[in-house]
Amino acid sequence: MTGFVSFVGSGPGDPELLTLKAVARLQAADVVLFDDLSSGPLLGHIRPGAELVAVGKRAGRASPSQAHVSQLLIDHAATGARVVRLKSGDPAIFGRLEEEIIALRAAGIAFEIVPGVTSASAAAAAAAIPLTRRLSARRVQFVTGHDVTGGLPGALNMAALADAEATTVIFMPKRTFAALVARLVEHGLPPTTPALLAENVGHPDQRLIRSTIAALAESLATDIGTAPALILYGPLMEEEAP
Repeated sequence: MTGFVSFVGSGPGDPELLTLKAVARLQAADVVLFDDLSSGPLLGHIRPGAELVAVGKRAGRASPSQAHVSQLLIDHAATGARVVRLKSGDPAIFGRLEEEIIALRAAGIAFEIVPGVTSASAAAAAAAIPLTRRLSARRVQFVTGHDVTGGLPGALNMAALADAEATTVIFMPKRTFAALVARLVEHGLPPTTPALLAENVGHPDQRLIRSTIAALAESLATDIGTAPALILYGPLMEEEAP
């Protein structure tokens, strides 16, 4: 008998941001494969006796390969288990969801996707700012800060990223932000564009740093630290609304 896989978004880390559907899937699961950022208090919703499997990936640390994670999903589901793949934030945003879906489809295993609160929304809420603003920020764009090699992606739409009237959120940004800002300025984005560095969003040690893209790029060029982070920039980062 083939089991079933639920891809569940855990939100940014605050257990109060889990959806009711996410909690229900965790409570019913036989096996939970969880990411590094989807651990701690979030796992308290899992029923006693369920199997927990850590499959998180973090820069600079030994991590299971994506192929291995996909195979674990298949192997557990093949036993008839109810499997939860717990991903931080929303599983469909830079969570390598598609690769795991492809593997399950090839194996004939049914699945569902339970969306979660993306860390971009949580960071904006923590900073008490909207992601959109009438007249000055009618567009929001999400982009990853690095490619599979760890470097700045080469095929970025710089015209879009340098749009001063868009809110831009960079996921996994710290290693490449200085290089990105140099290109943004070349494409006309003012160095004084407001920016927000949000580290450990949704966790007790959350840190929010308001800056400008130029000042933030300068600081990250010498010290990126180890905390997972997002960078938001655009007209919404100003201290006061117009």
